[in-house]
Amino acid sequence: METEKVKERKMKTGRTVLITGVGKGLGRALAVELAGRGHTIIGCSRSQHNLDSLQTQLSSSNRNHNHLFFNTDVRSDDGVQQMARLVMDQKAVPDIIVNNAGTINKNNKLWEVPAEEFEEVIDTNVKGTSNVLRHFIPLMIALKNAEGIIVNMSSGWGRSGAALVAPYCASKWAIEGLSKSVAKEVGQGMAVVALNPGVINTDMLTSCFGSSASLYQSPHSWALKAATLILNLTPADNGASLTV
Repeated sequence: METEKVKERKMKTGRTVLITGVGKGLGRALAVELAGRGHTIIGCSRSQHNLDSLQTQLSSSNRNHNHLFFNTDVRSDDGVQQMARLVMDQKAVPDIIVNNAGTINKNNKLWEVPAEEFEEVIDTNVKGTSNVLRHFIPLMIALKNAEGIIVNMSSGWGRSGAALVAPYCASKWAIEGLSKSVAKEVGQGMAVVALNPGVINTDMLTSCFGSSASLYQSPHSWALKAATLILNLTPADNGASLTV
């Protein structure tokens, strides 16, 4: 049995965190911040170039951690399943999962959004999150004594509506409902939460706001607060809708 002091120490360092969409934006900033605090990162991205540059960045600052990176598209259930197998083989089952991978439609009225673009938003934001939960929750149950924290990235637009981004809003409302539902399915040692990151200067915000996106906080500044919030989540937060 772990003592309370051991548990407290693990809260501060030595945890393994899986972050999807780790190649850029919020995912990358969060990975850099958590790695800097002594945690091990498992990350995936569709861009091998972004993964390579992140690996180099983290290795140059700390050579004592064996971070794992996968060129995986979360929209592919087979791809996520393979990633889960490789993670299990490496005995690197995460303590924390951050389902961060996401995309947004170009500003348009719903009837002017091409079907393929709508599908990409749903496939990435909703199905991608579901694929990760499908293949990683069983590992947490089996190999982490049914303990772990799962953070599904939501949005302020997952709790309200906005013109011109209906597909994105629909996907984030789905994340809110998915998170609350899965929270009722996991055991007492786990927590599943929906997290609204707030408004941050990312490529996605630029897609919506144009040049005015630069008026908002940077991913780096956001990650300082987000990392602390995520690391301090406990099973008591299960089912919550939170905001950074």
